[in-house]
Amino acid sequence: MASIDAGPALLLVVYIITFVAGLPLNVLAFVMLIRKFRQKLLSIDILLFNLTVSDLLLLVFLPFRMVEAASGMKWPMPYIFCPLSTFMYFSSIYITSLILMVISVERYLTVAFPIKYELLKKPRYSIVGSVCVLIIVAINCSPVFLINFLPHEEENKINNSVCYSHFSPAQIRVLLPIRLELFLLLFCIPFLVTSFCCINFVRIMVTQFQIRRRRKLRAIGMMVTTFINFIVCFLPYNVSHVVGFIQGETPRWRNYALLLSTFNALVDPVIFYFCSVTFQKMILEALEDVSLVIRLAFSIQNDLYKNLWQLCTLENPN
Repeated sequence: MASIDAGPALLLVVYIITFVAGLPLNVLAFVMLIRKFRQKLLSIDILLFNLTVSDLLLLVFLPFRMVEAASGMKWPMPYIFCPLSTFMYFSSIYITSLILMVISVERYLTVAFPIKYELLKKPRYSIVGSVCVLIIVAINCSPVFLINFLPHEEENKINNSVCYSHFSPAQIRVLLPIRLELFLLLFCIPFLVTSFCCINFVRIMVTQFQIRRRRKLRAIGMMVTTFINFIVCFLPYNVSHVVGFIQGETPRWRNYALLLSTFNALVDPVIFYFCSVTFQKMILEALEDVSLVIRLAFSIQNDLYKNLWQLCTLENPN
């Protein structure tokens, strides 16, 4: 019997779980935000919408990673999908980190400078900020797209059998400084800003006794989830950039750290849950619908077994 490589198998399992669970949650969040846009356009909703689109972008291109993992980390598809899916995949990760930073700043300003921020708060600022995030990420992640087209020195041609792995020395010399720059610009800065905003937001909210306890806990829960999201989902993967730059090669554990970043598509809906009462109601309604379908299925199954038993009893009275 052929043995199964535990590495690709683990990647495939996590990819499938993230896709199956993350896609409906993010689609639900997307539908909820579209409904809210029709009622009133709020700054926080624009940011949450961009966060959802970023997660959906990751999830849409995740099947390419599934096929790669199922093929033993070989690339069986047309090669053009390799740089395209890689660019979209990594771009979505850094779009998410920057949007989470902007959300943290927005939430902090609402409690630290409520009057001034209320006067300056306009949806167009959130739109401009979101566009700036997209431009920054596109520029900084474009080398991820181009690096796949650099030929291997020893072969003087592009290796189409693998995708974004097994780099040549020439590719490594280009790639490692770019990864370090991504760590400094697209992780360290958002992480420091988010940490400052989250810590001070919680500190201020704890002292606000006039705010209802349920609303206070929901707001604190959103900020704490955002902070934990950065540490668990983004920190290990970005640390691999620093380790790789120091060692002069890609760390072997980098793909496993990347799994945590992929899992972020499941964490962001939790932020929605704490941030929006509407989303909470939609989740509860969806769970009630699922529960109703399950009860109906069991009821039909029990009736079927009962009818079969009665039929067997009539045919065999003894």
